[in-house]
Amino acid sequence: MSVSRARATFSSYGYSAPVPTPIAYLTDVEGRWEKLEEFARANPIVSLDERGLHVADGALFVFGGDAIDRGPSGRRVVAALAEAKERQPERVVLLAGNRDINKLRLRRELTGHPPRRAPPEIVRAPRGELLRWIFPNTMGAREAFAMRAAEIGSDDDDAIAQSFLDDVAPDGAHVRYLARCRLAFRAGETLFVHGAITPESLGRVPDRDARIDDVDAWIAALDAWYAERLDAYRARPDDGDAYASLVAYQAPIPGTRLNQASVVYGRLSDAENNPHLPARSVIDALRAARVRRVVVGHTPCGDAPLVLRANDFELVCADNSYGRLEAGSRVFVDGRALAIEGRAKLDDGATVKLRAETTLDRDAAPLGHRDEASGHLVGSRVDGGGFYVYRGKRGFEVEQARATDESVARRALVVPDRALA
Repeated sequence: MSVSRARATFSSYGYSAPVPTPIAYLTDVEGRWEKLEEFARANPIVSLDERGLHVADGALFVFGGDAIDRGPSGRRVVAALAEAKERQPERVVLLAGNRDINKLRLRRELTGHPPRRAPPEIVRAPRGELLRWIFPNTMGAREAFAMRAAEIGSDDDDAIAQSFLDDVAPDGAHVRYLARCRLAFRAGETLFVHGAITPESLGRVPDRDARIDDVDAWIAALDAWYAERLDAYRARPDDGDAYASLVAYQAPIPGTRLNQASVVYGRLSDAENNPHLPARSVIDALRAARVRRVVVGHTPCGDAPLVLRANDFELVCADNSYGRLEAGSRVFVDGRALAIEGRAKLDDGATVKLRAETTLDRDAAPLGHRDEASGHLVGSRVDGGGFYVYRGKRGFEVEQARATDESVARRALVVPDRALA
């Protein structure tokens, strides 16, 4: 597969390609192999066969994090991503998600240091029962135990617990995967992180007091810190203090549901998962560093990726876990050009194909703007006409509908910034 074929994705939309690295992006697979398969099917940049994932010459594949937990193929997904990175290191970028990093806790929690709020009867129980409690109560991974049981073909609780301990051994498969990951990646004017860029996280590195104003220096320092803490885990896995700051960085602040100081666990959304743009101070700082697009996962946003726009800056939200379809949606970045392909099941029961195209130098309205009255975000074009409109609701419920061009034109559309979320 060649880069010329990859570029056809964008040339068919009439866009030039000022940066010579087309990128295909996927995030939050969460153990669902079918998502990876759908993403790679007829993909001009990334293909998948019995030998593994293959990335086109001159192109990049960026995985945005959260490889495991909610599907029965977590180990298989991790192995495929790690193997692709090892075989094509210059063509594969892996970001570590919170679901990936938090498994480091299990080394200690299953061997005598259970979570502090574990009930006494759970602390005294066999480790398999303790793990059954840990996943839903401290990791937001209610299905993880059952999914691992299905993957290894065992209903023995102790064997399931041991499989996780094997994975997080200092040279275990999951730790080797984490060693191939990073926390942030910049390609031209686009910055990728798992969670969010916020005023609290931009320029900040854990264990370091001074803020780093230069964006590229900050990314390098953040990735270096991540590698150091992971090395500390591999060297001293039973010394929780050695890597405590990494475990804390990927988790919500105790007693809350947020950690806005973390690019892994930060969120750009309200309590109902309606996304909003970063704070104006963040946009200004990124724009000054010639970053005009941020791509994130982590926060569910319905069936298909969403793009939010403010003049020449855009945010792409691409976590489609907890969607009605859980499809392997595709995001393509080629310099200033962006393309989104996906599917959505609408409120009326219809399943539609979606596509959005933007470029940072062109006005994309109404795409990426929010209806001030209804709260709907205007998303991709629907195959067959009209726009896909989205609004999040409590409990991962969503509203997803098709709106005609005429009805969208009559709406009072606003920039979906922080103050309006």
